[in-house]
Amino acid sequence: MTTNGGFEPVFCTIVPPHVLDKLAQAEDPALAGPARRTLQRDAYERTQRRMTTVLGAPAATRPAAAEPAQPRRTVYDARHDTDLPGSQVRGEGEDPGQDATVNRAYAGLSATFELLLTAYGRDSIDGSGLPLDATVHYDREYNNAFWNGEQMVFGDGDGEIFLDFTIPVDVIGHELVHGVTQYTANLTYFGQPGALNESVSDVFGALIKQYTLGQTAEQADWLIGAGLLAPRVTGVALRSMKAPGTAYDDDVLGKDPQPATMDDYVRTGRDNGGVHINSGIPNHAFYLVATALGGNAWERAGQIWYDVLTGGSLDPEARFADFAALTLDAARERYGTGPELDAVDKAWEQVGVRPA
Repeated sequence: MTTNGGFEPVFCTIVPPHVLDKLAQAEDPALAGPARRTLQRDAYERTQRRMTTVLGAPAATRPAAAEPAQPRRTVYDARHDTDLPGSQVRGEGEDPGQDATVNRAYAGLSATFELLLTAYGRDSIDGSGLPLDATVHYDREYNNAFWNGEQMVFGDGDGEIFLDFTIPVDVIGHELVHGVTQYTANLTYFGQPGALNESVSDVFGALIKQYTLGQTAEQADWLIGAGLLAPRVTGVALRSMKAPGTAYDDDVLGKDPQPATMDDYVRTGRDNGGVHINSGIPNHAFYLVATALGGNAWERAGQIWYDVLTGGSLDPEARFADFAALTLDAARERYGTGPELDAVDKAWEQVGVRPA
């Protein structure tokens, strides 16, 4: 790997392959067609990501060290094509236009940048002022959003199952935080380390939404992708951190397969070893910590998770037990033997993970 100082970017989507697989089998071609095309496009983009990993990507232009931390956002419009990044439609500091999708993407980039800087003192996703680029109106009826190691990309959805992917700010945050993981712990995208990779993005995606809305842990819905599902779908979101496995139960999509504890851990070779499925376990652990501590979840609970992600001790091959042990260490180091340490310890015990 020759890009990003040795870090290996991966192709990460918000809608799991198992959801699209189920949708692609629908009898209604209006539902199956977009899902199949999305799966094909995702496969192509994933291959492109691997090629870039081998060949190397051009280095991003970063601000001079003396410049104060501030976002450098650019939104592009693919105009329903697939060439990236597309045509620039809004740059940093420019006034909003009439395209609500462009405006939401621009605001979502800002929300992510602001939480990282305000709560954790991090200058953009790489810590060094990396410009934040996003492309909207990608392809036609594209049922996904993804981080490809260099930028964000949003589909408009098919209007039948999924709506515009810029609607939930946590979806934007989730994908950008894959970039934070890319530049820090660089968790392998398979099995338990892959599930941790997905969980970290869900955690900070949720925190970005809560920070934007001014919600405490008690006020938050702890849903990932609320507002993304079309009215015909029986469900409220893609995932629930509060109650994994309850986000949807639909005649077309099936039932949310996420487990909340290790008792229901799913062993599968699909979805890179179930990275979007078993992430429900560490997701639920974080929810338990945040609600036990109360107040703003991005403060104490989020700080512990951030310390683990960026502290340098999280191995790319880390399993749940390894991550749990590091959260205990981080809680003890930052807060001592107080309620923070107790909340972390009890949360992992409740989800059935014994710290390594």
